[in-house]
Amino acid sequence: MYPETLQYLMGHSDISVTMNTYTHLGLEDAVEEMGRIKEMENARKEQEKLAGKSDEIKGSKRMFRAG
Repeated sequence: MYPETLQYLMGHSDISVTMNTYTHLGLEDAVEEMGRIKEMENARKEQEKLAGKSDEIKGSKRMFRAG
């Protein structure tokens, strides 16, 4: 994660606070964070897929509407 993004998320007005607080993280922490990012990306893709199916269903209902 970019330090500026973390600064914003944590509400720090000064980047040095963010860097002094979170620089102790190691490789394992980075790998864990990347796993969370991957999970969020997968969830986003699943939502997009479900939204597409919802649009298809709405479209098929319109075909059978008596006009």
